[in-house]
Amino acid sequence: MTHLYLIRHGEAVSNVEPIIGGMCGDTGLSPLGMRQAEALRDRLAATQEIAADLLIASTLPRARQTAEIIAPALGLPIIWEDDVQEMRVGEADGLSLDEFARRYGVPDFARDPYRPLAPGGESWAQFLLRVGTTLHGIAAAYDGKTVVIVCHGGVIDGSLLCFFGPSTQTHPTVEFQTHNTSITHWERRTPPDKRPRWRLVAYNDVAHLRDIGAVEHTHWEELRATPVIGADQPAVPLPTEEPRS
Repeated sequence: MTHLYLIRHGEAVSNVEPIIGGMCGDTGLSPLGMRQAEALRDRLAATQEIAADLLIASTLPRARQTAEIIAPALGLPIIWEDDVQEMRVGEADGLSLDEFARRYGVPDFARDPYRPLAPGGESWAQFLLRVGTTLHGIAAAYDGKTVVIVCHGGVIDGSLLCFFGPSTQTHPTVEFQTHNTSITHWERRTPPDKRPRWRLVAYNDVAHLRDIGAVEHTHWEELRATPVIGADQPAVPLPTEEPRS
């Protein structure tokens, strides 16, 4: 069994201003973003709920900072990976949203998924291809391992589209709202003589954010690392289900 834990970065300055946050426009985490990452670090350190073998992180500053904050809780060095960056913005990097719209117009990915965000940037279809290729590649390279990836909302949203299997060439008819420092957990299993299959275990887990500003803080060390669950097998065998190991 391979586990991928996808963690979105904390709130970024570029999210608040708002600025198109490529490598130039991204100036790192906001004060709230720092607190969010610290709350996640404290949770992971106390619960030890993720026994990770590797920690991979996007090289964009907001993800780098988040990874550097939580790394001590996992006790792992950080492997920097450009291919888990957010959609590449090309010449729009560092522009305000208003200036971006004035220069290039706001792309309608639902109508034209092949149009780049800006010159030198990615289109929706190119971005989803990168996300799917990268995540499948990481899972294959570290088969049987537990991997934490500090990345971006678009990458996590892309994982849902790539692993669930709808068309990645068209813009989805559903919208996601992936929160800052949320945990999304995927399992990848390869049954004998069958193709690998993905199972979504958790999405948008932000329990640690309730601790920010609380009068009494969560005693994470008193919580079980693994929740107590009942039998979660279907009552009738289904072709979409596999016995849990």
